Amino acid sequence: MAEYVEVLIVGAGLSGIGAACHLQRRCPEKSYLILEGRETKGGTWDLFRYPGIRSDSDMYTLGYAFKPWTEQKAIADGPSILKYINETAREYDVDKNIRYGHKVVKASWSSSDARWTVDAERTDTGETVQFLCRFFFVCAGYYDYEGGHDPVFEGREDFKGQIAHPQKWTEDIDYDDKNVVIIGSGATAVTLVPSMADKAKHVTMLQRSPTYIVSRPAEDKLANTLRKFLPAMWAYGIIRWRNVLMQQFVFRRARSAPQKVKEFLLGMVREELGPDYDIDKHFTPKYNPWEERLCLVPDSDLFEAIKNGTASVVTDHIDRFVEDGILLKSGEKLDADLIVTATGLKIKAIGGLSIEVDGKAVSMGDTLNYKGLMFSSVPNFASVFGYTNASWTLKADLCCEYVCRLLKHMDKIGVDYCVPVQDDPDMGIEPGLDFSSGYIQRALDDIPKQGSKKPWRLNQNYPLDLVTLRHKKIDDGFLAFKKRDKEAA
Repeated sequence: MAEYVEVLIVGAGLSGIGAACHLQRRCPEKSYLILEGRETKGGTWDLFRYPGIRSDSDMYTLGYAFKPWTEQKAIADGPSILKYINETAREYDVDKNIRYGHKVVKASWSSSDARWTVDAERTDTGETVQFLCRFFFVCAGYYDYEGGHDPVFEGREDFKGQIAHPQKWTEDIDYDDKNVVIIGSGATAVTLVPSMADKAKHVTMLQRSPTYIVSRPAEDKLANTLRKFLPAMWAYGIIRWRNVLMQQFVFRRARSAPQKVKEFLLGMVREELGPDYDIDKHFTPKYNPWEERLCLVPDSDLFEAIKNGTASVVTDHIDRFVEDGILLKSGEKLDADLIVTATGLKIKAIGGLSIEVDGKAVSMGDTLNYKGLMFSSVPNFASVFGYTNASWTLKADLCCEYVCRLLKHMDKIGVDYCVPVQDDPDMGIEPGLDFSSGYIQRALDDIPKQGSKKPWRLNQNYPLDLVTLRHKKIDDGFLAFKKRDKEAA
């Protein structure tokens, strides 16, 4: 018999654990379950095991709004973040409400019943089990956990060494005293290079084109000082807002004066690597700052590895893999014992599950994003998708707060469900994300679109979203509130 809860959460990662905690804090009367496809919680921070795995955001904004980050390092490693998630789950006794090994594959809404029927495959037995819920909340992240983007390289089968993708890293991957080539120049690649350089014979970061890279101290001295004199939550809040406002300033400045921001960022790299290094070739992107996400490195570790000769950067195109390395279009050959394809993620909207509303399949790529978490014509449903220009959890917290407010509002006015309705004939339809990164561009057809007007337009702005999601009234004229048709039922 199907188990019923008022709120069903998909995913026990950073977002899903946060959603459960918000529910317990704000809606303690609501029953909930978390369905997690893997055998443990933590999401990204348990899945990824590659050398040096860490956040590319500071933990004062990547951490939950309700639980202060109190470790010394602001740019934290993966195990520390996983510990933080586990601590939070224990504090709110979330574990008892998690069903591990339950991979959600389908969700069907019935207006006559005012509830979702959710199908999940048990990974231990292969059987399909059903759950019923009033509100369906997907917190499954944004990428495919089964595997990353792994393009086809000619001659791959000729290479005699080992090839590894960071998302599938295993403990038996040996790089001691070996030549390593890391393909890519994003957040994963710039993490791997200095982390592997200490053991490897040499590490080469092979990129088609450069990325903007910024160094920040791993420890936030002001934050660590404030905690000595202020309660942890006060110190956390001050640093959180300082970082939010600084990030917003840099992002807006990058949009209004891109050339000045570009010169500033490249100037920082020149200070790191000196006047003789070819910054124009290896660290000057063809795009403007924040058209793709900036890469953050703690304590200049990438630059230090380049300066001490244990790592290098090559900017070129791959011709083919050969027996002992990679042949480049320029004719140069890179010797390699191990090739790491840090070539990016594959986006998977709402965890890749299929959605039906009253028997009709819903293509999420055809829906419109409502306030960045709900979708046109899909009732009692929300999904967390963080910021592209700031920390993921900033938006996740606001989404969870909003869902709690929405549930309370529906109870107060005595309705069973709500659905975002877009009926403006003059509404312009635009891609869901204005970001040029390859992993975004590859998935634009599958991502919900955004409109040309609010509330169908994404802000990508935490202060604006805070006002919209935390303070503005729920009944804004774009949500239809309904009772189930008991006669039809």
